Amino acid sequence: MHICQRIVVFGIAAGISLPAADYTVVQKDRAFSVTELTVKPGDSIVFKNADDVTHNVFSISEGMQFDIRRQAPGASSSIPFPKEGVAEVRCAIHPKMKLIVTVKK
Repeated sequence: MHICQRIVVFGIAAGISLPAADYTVVQKDRAFSVTELTVKPGDSIVFKNADDVTHNVFSISEGMQFDIRRQAPGASSSIPFPKEGVAEVRCAIHPKMKLIVTVKK
């Protein structure tokens, strides 16, 4: 076992919380770079607009609501996911864009 693996195993066994992670979802060609993503409570997703058009990323899923509003090309926005649940993420401008984010331990 490598030293890093030992620290992670020890941390989990000792009940130490590991730092939250950041995931990046890119918007390109009027689509999300992934259609499904699973994260842990406390993790964040950075939505990066790599498209040449504006997007409006949001979720109205119960308990998982957020709205980035108008996101210009080149902009990035970080959204935290503090609790377990499922969020259906969409773009108000491009209705075919869909991402399912599952938040679980």
